[in-house]
Amino acid sequence: MPRKRASEEHENLERWLVSYADFITLLFAFFVVMYAISSINEGKYRVLSDSLVQAFREPPTSARLIEMRTRNPELLDGSGRPIGQVQPRQPAAQTQVETERMKKVAKNVLDAMAPLVKEGQVRVTQSPRGITVEINASVLFATGEAILQPTSTEALTAVARVLAEVDNPIQVEGHTDNVPIRSPVFPSNWELSSARAGSVVRLFTEHGVSPARLVAIGYADNRPLDTNATPDGRARNRRVNILIMHERQGEVREIQLAPEGI
Repeated sequence: MPRKRASEEHENLERWLVSYADFITLLFAFFVVMYAISSINEGKYRVLSDSLVQAFREPPTSARLIEMRTRNPELLDGSGRPIGQVQPRQPAAQTQVETERMKKVAKNVLDAMAPLVKEGQVRVTQSPRGITVEINASVLFATGEAILQPTSTEALTAVARVLAEVDNPIQVEGHTDNVPIRSPVFPSNWELSSARAGSVVRLFTEHGVSPARLVAIGYADNRPLDTNATPDGRARNRRVNILIMHERQGEVREIQLAPEGI
């Protein structure tokens, strides 16, 4: 009986299509991922565009900043301003005028209190906050009292005349040492320091300083300048500070001022 011939197997010439299909699939997936990564968030783009436009016009309002901080905090820098926000700077000429004006005010205050400055009872310094007139409390008040002594009213009246000629806000601060006080009028140093600041403010208003520019603050013994462990340190801490405030860009080195001829 004749033997059957085995059927010949034909070579599959289309196997490359499988690899090609896999390659195309991977390539498609790759481009889909790249597109997803590089797609622009229209909302963030619009906020960034608005902030750049505002940077060259005017600072954004508080409501605008709150909205931007809530929706897109990544578009704000560390100070809360939009990225690209240019902080306005005071012109150099205006800064120079302000500096000279404040120096003149400081000189007038020094002239008004020259005898007390010479005795070391008053210090006048200039800092980024403004001009600070530090007056030892023993010059102004009796121990445990908040009524100005007659010998101090003349010097404060002269200072009030100087301050009445300028429009800067003025902050009067009362400070005590850490020795407790428990009198019927002043249960603690809080009431004493506040009352002393109020007495100075009242004298200023009586001599022409606008009440709207004045603030009286009592710090009690919470902001000492010296140690409370010695009598001299406690005497230094008992004081009234008159801060003639101003707003100025940049840091100003604190300097000690002295009247001419002293």
